[in-house]
Formats: sequence, C-alpha cells, structure tokens
Amino acid sequence: MDIRNKITELGKLLKIEEKRVLALELKKRLGEPNIWKDEGGAGEITSELSSLEKVIKEWQDLDEISQLANEQEILELEPKIAELERRLLYGGKYDNNSAILQIYSGAGGVDAQDWAQMLLTMYSRYCQIHNYQLDLVDKTAGQEAGIKNATLLICGDFAYGNLKSEHGVHRLVRLSPFNSKNLRQTSFALVEVIPEVKVDTNIKIDDKDIKIDVFRSSGHGGQSVNTTDSAVRVTHIPTGLVVTCQNQRSQLQNKETALRILTSRLLDLAQRQHKDDISELRGESINNEWGSQIRSYVIHPYKLVKDHRTGFESTNPDAVLAGGLDGFVEAYLKFEAGNK
Repeated sequence: MDIRNKITELGKLLKIEEKRVLALELKKRLGEPNIWKDEGGAGEITSELSSLEKVIKEWQDLDEISQLANEQEILELEPKIAELERRLLYGGKYDNNSAILQIYSGAGGVDAQDWAQMLLTMYSRYCQIHNYQLDLVDKTAGQEAGIKNATLLICGDFAYGNLKSEHGVHRLVRLSPFNSKNLRQTSFALVEVIPEVKVDTNIKIDDKDIKIDVFRSSGHGGQSVNTTDSAVRVTHIPTGLVVTCQNQRSQLQNKETALRILTSRLLDLAQRQHKDDISELRGESINNEWGSQIRSYVIHPYKLVKDHRTGFESTNPDAVLAGGLDGFVEAYLKFEAGNK
C-alpha cells in the first residue's frame, strides 16, 4: 500500500468523518445560552472538542500534503503517520482523561519507601518529557527515607491512556544502600492508576456518607499552607475509601480536589464490581492485592527491567527510572488492544 492510500485508510480507521460530525454537534452545544451555567459540563465538552479537532487537523494536514508532495516529501511523512496510527491503540472510554496515580510503599521497610520515592521521581520525569501537567496532591514522607505514599493528578492528552500501563505491583532488586552489609534487597511498591472523571451522573456522594477532617499541611507550598489547617482528609464511610489533599493553599480548594478524586475512585470501584449504584459497593474489595508484580526492575546482579504482562524488556534501568517509559507504554497498549 502506498503512503497516499495508507493515509486514506488511516482516515477511515480513525473515523475522521464521524469525528467531524461530532465536533459540529459539540460546537452547537457550546453555543447554547445555558451551557455555561454548568462550568464543569461545559469544560468537559470544550476538552472533548479540542481533542477531536486536534486529530482531525493532524489527519487533514497529512492528507493535503500527500496530495501535493513529491515522492521524497511523502516519505518524510512516515513519522507523522506512525504517530496517528498510535492513536488507534487508545480504545478505552477514558483514555483521553487525566490520570490519578497513587504510589504506596510495600514490603521491604526503608528500602521500599525509598523505592516508592524512586517511582515518584520516574513518573515526574515522564510527565516532564511529555509536557504533562503534574500536581502533587498528597505525599507522606517515610521516617528514615523515601515516602510511604503519594497521590498525583496528571493532566494532558491521553494521560490515563498512557499511564494505565503502570497499574500494579512494581518490584525492585538491588544492593541496599540502607543495609550495613550492602546485601541484595527486594522491595515492592503498589501503583494505582485511575481516570479522573469530573462529571458522572451515576456517582452521587451523599453528605451523610462522608467524613471530612482538616489538619495542618506537612508539605511545601508557601507561608499559609503550613500555618493553617488547610489540608483535608475525606473518608467515604460505606467503602472505607480515604482521600487526602494538602497541596492547595485553601481548605476549600483541597476539599474540592479530594472530592474529585474520591468520585473517580468510586466510579473505578463501581466498574470493577459491576455495580450501577455506589450504595452496593463492598468495602473489602478495595484492599490492595500484592500477589504478583507486573514489572521487575533488577539493578543487581544484572541490569534489566521486564514487564511480565507484555514481555517487553530494557537493559537500561537508569534510562527507565529517568522517565523513559515509552517502550513499556506502547507495548502495553498493543497488548491490551490484542486482548480486546
């Protein structure tokens, strides 16, 4: 198949015509006089429209250039075609949503807490590489080193679609820097990734079902953050889900962020339990499962990072831990698409 035909076929696979129709419908909705009374709903529509128009423009530009370009110029379009082809891997309902990523240190004591900190650094650098906006919603420091847990809100194109590959237990094997005999140590950390869902009619949190505690923030953030009771902890009583937010300057902002994350976690739990009503959710199902790792990072006695689901490997752990996750992300997207 020549490149011009490939671009035409790609337009069909991307459903460009359907996207154009949907984009027109969304524009009409944004033109309705009452739409902006619900800023959250209008924001969702605006975000969806922007995403549609971006794909349409990228494909349209390729199509127009291919009609006028010479053979050499057409060959130079291959990288852009490959990037659009990659979008076909995003088939999930929430793949283009922001991602809520939570890290919990597991078995391994201080080494595990240090490992959790290393993962936090890895994801922070991944976000920098991909120009994702990262907000550190909450972080609990370890007593000696590292962190016990952290919650990140990551915004950008296909943030959840890319980072859902990270959901699961991550295992590190290395010579321990905290052991006087410098012995080999295995550490574990759990990473949970869910899509942020700002508007969902099925998730209605009753005030009587939540408990809200306020306390003084222990994190960085300027004068008022650490001198007032601005941090917020929201507990969903029926399920036992707890969300803490302390990165914003005001108690109100922290409460709003915590409730957004709680809504997303409840929706994720409802989907995993196949429940339409959150009153039916079972609290015991939220326990972390530490049975087996999804990925191993071996630094000693050899160097290898291996994803146990896809089989994808890298012999450069330093590059992976510096945010070089693209190979693992793409392998997982292909693995997921192949299983559908």
